[in-house]
Amino acid sequence: MSSAATRETRDHKDLEREQMISIYRTMYLSRRIDDKEIQLKGQNKIFFQISGAGHEAILVAAGMVMKAGYDWFYPYYRDRALCLQLGMTPLEQLLSAVGAADDPNSHGRQMPSHWGSKKLNIVSQSSPTGTQILQAVGSAEASYRATLVDELKEKVIGFKGDEVVYVSLGDGTSSEGEFWEALDTACNLKLPVIFLVEDNGYAISVPVEVQTAGGDVSKLVEGFPNLYIQKCDGTDPVESLDVMQRAVEYCRERKGAAFVHAKVIRPYSHSLSDDEKLYRPDEERTSEAERDPIKRFGAILVEDGVVTQEELQKIKDDVDREVIEATDRALASPQPAPETATQFVYSPDVDPTSKEFDTEDNIELTGNAGTMVDLINRCLHEEMARDAAIVVFGEDVADCSREQYLDQVKGKGGVFKVTANLQRKFGAARVFNSPLAEANIVGRAIGMATRGLKPVVEIQFFDYIWPAYHQIRNELALMRWRSGNEWKCPVVIRCPVGGYIKGAVYHSQSGTTIFTHTPGIRVIYPSNALDANGLLRTAIRSDDPVLFLEHKHLYRQAYNKSQYPPDNFMIPFGKARTVREGTDISIITYGALVQRSLVAAKQAEQQGTSVEVIDLRSLVPYDWEAIVGTVKKTNRVIFAHEDSRSFGYGAEIAARIADELFEYLDAPVRRVAALDTFVGYAPQLEDAILPQVEDVAKAIAELANY
Repeated sequence: MSSAATRETRDHKDLEREQMISIYRTMYLSRRIDDKEIQLKGQNKIFFQISGAGHEAILVAAGMVMKAGYDWFYPYYRDRALCLQLGMTPLEQLLSAVGAADDPNSHGRQMPSHWGSKKLNIVSQSSPTGTQILQAVGSAEASYRATLVDELKEKVIGFKGDEVVYVSLGDGTSSEGEFWEALDTACNLKLPVIFLVEDNGYAISVPVEVQTAGGDVSKLVEGFPNLYIQKCDGTDPVESLDVMQRAVEYCRERKGAAFVHAKVIRPYSHSLSDDEKLYRPDEERTSEAERDPIKRFGAILVEDGVVTQEELQKIKDDVDREVIEATDRALASPQPAPETATQFVYSPDVDPTSKEFDTEDNIELTGNAGTMVDLINRCLHEEMARDAAIVVFGEDVADCSREQYLDQVKGKGGVFKVTANLQRKFGAARVFNSPLAEANIVGRAIGMATRGLKPVVEIQFFDYIWPAYHQIRNELALMRWRSGNEWKCPVVIRCPVGGYIKGAVYHSQSGTTIFTHTPGIRVIYPSNALDANGLLRTAIRSDDPVLFLEHKHLYRQAYNKSQYPPDNFMIPFGKARTVREGTDISIITYGALVQRSLVAAKQAEQQGTSVEVIDLRSLVPYDWEAIVGTVKKTNRVIFAHEDSRSFGYGAEIAARIADELFEYLDAPVRRVAALDTFVGYAPQLEDAILPQVEDVAKAIAELANY
């Protein structure tokens, strides 16, 4: 027997025979499902394939030392063997490959190897590499917050006190900025997250030394505090098992996060859309094949007398038979019905457009009139008192992160003071500052929301929301739909927006169309204090992701103040408000253009033109019935908004009016909007770029004379 074999015999002496056989069987099963999918792709019976070949040993080890349905898992597309070890069946994986309706991973909505299982706590995975990492941190943070606030223990789904969160990634993904943001927060808060880097040396065709300075990511993370760093041969299941066991124990004992750097191989191309022969020489591929975990471990089992060659072959034959049977069943399973395509874009259980959320009529207002800031702040105070699951975080939202100084300082409470005194009232475990990293805010919020918390986060300025756009568009908006309603993340994102403040290019952006074009997100845009209060309460109590836009120019205007409504005051989404009745022309608008339209309408009245003004308040969904009613009433329509004219929100409404209400129009639909440029700093320049009262008045006059 070789010295290497002798060493490996000694290494695995503490494993029971059945454990060793089970390890081999799961690894082999994973590889054979890969092979079967490759065959099916060649037969045009499935449409995509990406394998976990070469990664099986470390993944089976991870699955063995963690607890399915107890711990939480954020895998990536190579993690087939992990999912099998946790309890996912070959049939469930092959149902995903064929896009079957019964596929528990995504119900036919995602490509194969996009893992998800409610019963196993495998949170729905998407295609963008690395977006799951911040979510995993948020998931672990939900447990951490529950240890700080007793009321959260019953709110956090699956809280046990020692659960661990697993997240995996390839060596290429460690180049993503969100990876470093996630490590920073996990180490800063000592969160129980295991970061598993499955390093196969290539990100598609780009080798690790091109991706990573020095070619070794584990060396780069050595400066992170409280981070348990381990390297291992990820093709050796015994060594992998030992390393993963220690990493899990470290996290379970709440010592901090763990980082496991497993060197694995990639014997197949990145996917069937890739041909590694184009960039990898035969010599390299042949040398790597000698480390194949299945061949190596199978040989060890035979050499060490754990099984005979005949017994090993029987294991293979049984697995092959199981895969064939599962394949036949998967191919016979029906595809999703076409009419199901629009299911689960939004919550099927909670409808924020319903009467349940409409308490607007006959409310009793009390107290002195407050600004939009005052009434939003009041709503946050009342909702946080009502529901302990609500957590508020973002940049500068806390009163004072160094709590020992709270009695000595007035407190920040947000750059616009919207979150003032929330930390004082509800504590730093529920109201806290984030790093200056917008993706970090939204990604963590998604992870917390999947665990049952209700994050109400703030992006400090709309102009800086773009680092979080990846998380918003590809994760927040899609979680429910892509999982077939298995998972949800009803996060509320509050965000100051808009111009008219001499804020110039990077403090005056609108850009609403980019988000209203994204299915799965509700977009709300109040124009006054009372509406802001009622709509925010609906946003918090709804079950969908909500982008709640707060116009900075409107925060403290005297004309939009209101007395305070009761703490059950809600305005349903998709319900417009007729701000001013009229008979000749309709202006449909929202945000800062509501007041400008009112002023222009009053001027037009002096010229004999009666103008109706409709404030949409809610952009997704919007009140089509109100639009139909006003168009039929006046037969002439202006859509006014602050965003640039071309490809803007008004263009969509104008197009639908022209398409469905053409016979009621006596004139073309006009649009009043900003110029197709950016917002300048100089007052005269800003006035020329953004729509003014004069622009609305001119449109009224021209339409009246058409």
